[in-house]
Amino acid sequence: MRIFISTGEVSGDLQGSLLMTALKRQAASAGLELEIVALGGEKMASVGATLLANTSEIGSVGILESLPYVLPTLQIQRETIAYLKQNPPDLVVLIDYMGPNLAIGNFVRRSLSHIPVVYYIAPQEWAWSVNSRNTNLIVGITNKLLAIFPEEARYFQEKGANVTWVGHPLVDRVQNFPSREEARAKLGIAEDVISIALLPASRRQELKYLLPVMFQAAQVIQAKLPQVHFWIPLSLEIYREPIEQAIQGYGLRASVVSGKTQEVLAAADLAITKSGTVNLELALLKVPQVVLYRLHPITAWIARSVLKGSIPFASPPNLVVMKPIVPEFLQEQATPENVIQAALELLLNVERKEQMLVDYQQMRQCLGEVGVCDRAAKEIVQMLKP
Repeated sequence: MRIFISTGEVSGDLQGSLLMTALKRQAASAGLELEIVALGGEKMASVGATLLANTSEIGSVGILESLPYVLPTLQIQRETIAYLKQNPPDLVVLIDYMGPNLAIGNFVRRSLSHIPVVYYIAPQEWAWSVNSRNTNLIVGITNKLLAIFPEEARYFQEKGANVTWVGHPLVDRVQNFPSREEARAKLGIAEDVISIALLPASRRQELKYLLPVMFQAAQVIQAKLPQVHFWIPLSLEIYREPIEQAIQGYGLRASVVSGKTQEVLAAADLAITKSGTVNLELALLKVPQVVLYRLHPITAWIARSVLKGSIPFASPPNLVVMKPIVPEFLQEQATPENVIQAALELLLNVERKEQMLVDYQQMRQCLGEVGVCDRAAKEIVQMLKP
């Protein structure tokens, strides 16, 4: 049986690889042999996907920011649709990656209507829908929506989708992380060192807008707390050179590492991070964090005009429970001064840190039980018709 999986960006590649591993387990127990063709990245390729295109580096947030990726994305869409016409799969799985996936899903629904379409990790319309257009399209193209948040499940169910809540796949992923002690030992972090993870970028635009703010804050924190050492795990190897140059420029005591993200996150006393999936990983690992995000000023202005304040929060931990568990600084608020103040408070104020850990526990209840990827995979395998 052939499954086509479509996703983009670094986080989509990770989620695709986790799902693929579970799909192979579930298919084997059902006596099915699977072939998986995909849009994804190196992680999906490493677990056996045949990649039609590598989409892990094609990603942006915002209108102006997405312009450099419009033509490559359209080209990949055209090639993918041509491939699907010639080689119709038995089932299609869409993972996040809204614009391209809605186009691909729409094609499948119109031209290959006998092929079931599953949306796993749907776009966050439940949190910040501008209008019903995208929601209706998602519902219209999918035979089954596998929701990762309870609120997402409720939202799409009310809109008429066939929904199953499976829980959040990171619940599974963090089971494989090392303990804090193991992680610090692997990285060679001494007991008296304060380890701070800096997570500036999984997209190129984030290096431009987030890295300077983050590194300016790190510079001051380092001056105030001499026992600090910063760790920066690379999401993509192409970011190594600009990050290492910035470390030198800001005079930071910092290490850039590849392939050790789990250790860096697990070992951290604090993380200063972009908004994204990693916020949930940190919360599940009980690591205090400060979140920031910036877009091009014109993009931010357009977003505010269109959305008119309808985005209550940006970081997933806050969105899940709709309350400010972690401090998040967006756009003009994303200043070194604000980041420094919030970071030092979490490092030096035990009560503030403890409150965040209690709130993390409340958030954890909304993410489901271990076995998420297998539950999702079982739903998908059941839809395959030998």
